[in-house]
Amino acid sequence: MALETEGNFGVVERGEWSYAEAVGVGPLRFGMAVDEVVEAAEVLGSAKVSDCRRQHAVFSQTWKVEIHRVGAPSAPAVTAYVSQDAGLFGVACDAVRGPQVAYHGLLLVGREMGELESDMITYAEAHDVQFRYTCEGHAGPDDPGIVMRAQPVGEVLRSRPLFMVPRDGAWTEWDSLPSEED
Repeated sequence: MALETEGNFGVVERGEWSYAEAVGVGPLRFGMAVDEVVEAAEVLGSAKVSDCRRQHAVFSQTWKVEIHRVGAPSAPAVTAYVSQDAGLFGVACDAVRGPQVAYHGLLLVGREMGELESDMITYAEAHDVQFRYTCEGHAGPDDPGIVMRAQPVGEVLRSRPLFMVPRDGAWTEWDSLPSEED
């Protein structure tokens, strides 16, 4: 699946990753250590590891692993968050460069936020299931492991899902959000 970049200067081949609640997304499994995430990143290209700002004393040391596509040194396609105590606890897919991930057939990455909301409502009605809104007002699946985020792409807000499990010292995924995702 391809998507035009924000500058319309070319097309990024997205690829498709699967998601399993509390297990992981694509080749990334929750609980992986930093070196395991870097090794798994070879599926897309290269990885760059940096420290995350420690926002709460209860959290152990946390790293951000930016995964870049081969030949695309600009913004990362995927950003993974790894805690010293919990291992990999968060995976964010960039709205432009990230792999496409579906939830029960509903595409989640790079969608115009209003269109995604409309599709979530239609899906929920057709399957007699629930969906939820984030604290920021973004519609998404009623799955505690998916936090829908919005990423500005030109004049449009596009979906940038964050796939998560709670990290050390947190009760929910919202409590676990890394400072870089605030």
